[in-house]
Amino acid sequence: MPIAEIQNRKIEYEIHGPDAQIASSSAANPLVLLNGMGGSSRGWLPLQVPETSKSRRTVLVNHRGVMGSEDPGGAFTTADLADDVALLLDALKIETADVLGSFMGGMAAQELALRHPGRVGRLALLGTYARPDAKRRLILEDWASMARADISQKILLRTRLAWTLEDRTLEQTELIEGMLKFFEDEGSPVSNDLFARQCDACLAHDTLDRLGEIRQPTLVICGRRDRLTPPTLHRELADHLPNARLVVLQHGAHLVMMEAAERFNQVVLQFLESSDG
Repeated sequence: MPIAEIQNRKIEYEIHGPDAQIASSSAANPLVLLNGMGGSSRGWLPLQVPETSKSRRTVLVNHRGVMGSEDPGGAFTTADLADDVALLLDALKIETADVLGSFMGGMAAQELALRHPGRVGRLALLGTYARPDAKRRLILEDWASMARADISQKILLRTRLAWTLEDRTLEQTELIEGMLKFFEDEGSPVSNDLFARQCDACLAHDTLDRLGEIRQPTLVICGRRDRLTPPTLHRELADHLPNARLVVLQHGAHLVMMEAAERFNQVVLQFLESSDG
């Protein structure tokens, strides 16, 4: 993947789609995809990028410390991740982009719209929240503690899959074993230490009282069976955003972009191509 230099630090990105160059005069805004905790931008490649890149440049970003993106060390916030994205847009000469973010990426997307409003055209928030409730705090604190105890990454992944996949997906033993084997063969894109700091960033995330400042058209989307970030948290987001539409897909859980990919892609692309508010 290509590397951009931001503040003497490397950040890894990739561009797909028409006129997939650093500068382009394409009529549609580029689409920036921001992934969640514990993963990398390659998670978007099999199911989303082939569809989004048909009509617009699609920019994948690896957060700090993930794969080829340098880790400056220490604690960071979702606002720091948002600033990283803004600096990358500067480096790529992209003035305005539409942004789709999942979980931690969705938190960074909220901060990007708040801190750099002129850089965001349309906003899509997937499987995320504005402020963690007691249950989310317990889950993230436990995951951070497990990572800091240097527990096996395979065990940590199994624990996360139990929270992020629909029950009927978990019944597909061959699929789950294949995912675990791929993880073992390829290795985790993040260290246990970085994963724990990602948990900390999500625990500290709080935009609830500032959401009214986000004026961009916003799609809030989730799977009906999402246990990690249930529909109630998405309703809270949509209720506080002035120009938001909530879509709860009937199939899929937290990883609805994988479990109900066709419908998910359809809803997202319709939103991005809409001329409504």
